[in-house]
Amino acid sequence: MKIGELSRHTGVSARLLRYYEEQGLLASVRTEGGHRHYGADAPETVAHIRALLDARVPTRTIRELLPCVEGEGPSGPRINACVSGLLRDHLEAMERQIAELQQSRTALTGILTA
Repeated sequence: MKIGELSRHTGVSARLLRYYEEQGLLASVRTEGGHRHYGADAPETVAHIRALLDARVPTRTIRELLPCVEGEGPSGPRINACVSGLLRDHLEAMERQIAELQQSRTALTGILTA
């Protein structure tokens, strides 16, 4: 499938698809004319990339996780248990950031109400 077809099928712009390719998240084969051609699994791969990006997983981590995706589960891609630690680490870091933001919010609220 060509990049325009993949874009229409997934709702992801061609520009973003090229970015995913630059980041090593999505693969294509070039035709003799230089056009990108994506495999039949590309729409599912793009869906996995989007789900992980929506969860604020960085592209460098997604690149590590994509080979371990085992299909689609009810709430997103199913990740092989051997790499789920990467996502747990990311979740723990996110929880620390949330706690820090809540502390900052409390401090700022106190300043504004004083």
